[in-house]
Amino acid sequence: MSKPIKHADGKLRCTWPGEDPFYIAYHDDEWGVPEYDDRALFEKLILDGFQAGLSWITILRKRDNFRKAFDNFEPAIIAKYNAKKVEALMNDAGIVRNRAKIEGTIASAKAYLEIMEEGPGFSKLLWSHVGGKPKVNAWKTTKSVPTSTPISVAISKDLSARGFKFVGPTIVYAFMQATGMINDHLADCHCHATCGKRKPPRYAKLK
Repeated sequence: MSKPIKHADGKLRCTWPGEDPFYIAYHDDEWGVPEYDDRALFEKLILDGFQAGLSWITILRKRDNFRKAFDNFEPAIIAKYNAKKVEALMNDAGIVRNRAKIEGTIASAKAYLEIMEEGPGFSKLLWSHVGGKPKVNAWKTTKSVPTSTPISVAISKDLSARGFKFVGPTIVYAFMQATGMINDHLADCHCHATCGKRKPPRYAKLK
């Protein structure tokens, strides 16, 4: 049934990070913590798109490489990528070299800029789908957690219509979990009661 696991530090955690210290740190410090920053949300959405067909830990371990390769996920820069840049990314062993996903990132950056220039802003658009605050679930087992919901379907349709790529309902639901739009820590996990009150960790902008 995959109930929370008690670790050596005495804390109960969701089962998915296993015993990997790197993954546990992500689970404890980031996953499910509400993210409202426009650029950070764009980064997370793009990385979830790159995860499609792979495991999240694979992407997480390459995240710093992705940040360097994609200019710190600044949409205004990515939107101007040309064929030469795409080829450079296809030759970068530090990221996932998938042409469709790379080109999809460029298309998504352009769509993001349109939202920022003409609409309510990326963060406000996304959070409006959940009423502006995290939706808190209380799942007892991993098996109970869905892979998509009517809300993730609605966001998927909204983003797709605006030109975003790799934003299917399952990808969007994983994104919602990661960014705290939905609190899907298991009810007995030590993060369930606290993640919604915390702020996501920040990192220095890459030069």
